[in-house]
Amino acid sequence: MATQPVDLYDVLGVAHGATADDIRKAYRALAKKYHPDLNPGDSAAEEKFKNIQIAYDILSDEDKRRRYDAGEIDAQGNETPRSYYREYASAGGDHPYSSTAGFEDLGDIFADLFGARAQGGMGGRGPGGENVHIRMRGQDVRYSMEVSFLEAINGTKKRVTMPDGKVLDIAIPAGHHDGQVLRLRGKGGPGLGGGEPGDAYIEVRIGPHPQFHRHGNNIHVELPVALHEAVLGAKVRVPTVGGAVTMTVPPGSNSGDTLRLRGKGVPAGGGRKAGDQIVTLRVVLPDAPDDELKEFLDGWSKKHAYDPRKGG
Repeated sequence: MATQPVDLYDVLGVAHGATADDIRKAYRALAKKYHPDLNPGDSAAEEKFKNIQIAYDILSDEDKRRRYDAGEIDAQGNETPRSYYREYASAGGDHPYSSTAGFEDLGDIFADLFGARAQGGMGGRGPGGENVHIRMRGQDVRYSMEVSFLEAINGTKKRVTMPDGKVLDIAIPAGHHDGQVLRLRGKGGPGLGGGEPGDAYIEVRIGPHPQFHRHGNNIHVELPVALHEAVLGAKVRVPTVGGAVTMTVPPGSNSGDTLRLRGKGVPAGGGRKAGDQIVTLRVVLPDAPDDELKEFLDGWSKKHAYDPRKGG
């Protein structure tokens, strides 16, 4: 029995007319349920998450979704086979037989064109009996993967399984931006007739972080400080993308004040200098101020009254 083609809308559990917001919500809910980090050692969940990721990559992209709905690309994002003659007419490159048609039908196409079954998918005889050799570059393949915020900032290595089952080891450089595409030369589809293989393009999506936010090459973080630390000054531990460090809070600091940790942002690399970490202070009162603090502030405020809303 023939395998039914995968419907990406069914993978995400949304209708064909779903809005972009519907698709995003469905993806987030499924990702939380099947993400490999939340299901260690569960190969079924990992496979499910891979399919969910592929479906979201295509349906969340307006152009890819349009092409998928029109049948121009399949459920893996690959070009669907099209007429060889139309491909040939618009072929680019140096070789007259350059084409992006699917490889699975090329043997039959060559047999139709040359009147003989292509030997090994590489050649045959033309209408006049002459030998014809077909040399074609392999197809490019595309894949989307997600890494954590810290993995993207500090760089990491990932082993991923492509839709065709091929396993690739990918080095993600430090400072990678959300949506950047990595090109892996020669890791795409195999060439035909001695043609070079295609390339693999990996679009890297970066997950959010609960504390850190990136602005250019700088990392921003909000740091809670106690009342006495803000008033008297203190040395406190601050999280950075490279690990916690000690920072001095000056006496008389206030909520909204910013401090800069030079070189503690996005690491240097690729010709760029290391960014800084910008720390925004947030003064936090005790959960339940005791009578001693209340009594002190009551007496203090009578002698040092000020209006923080003046001029606001």
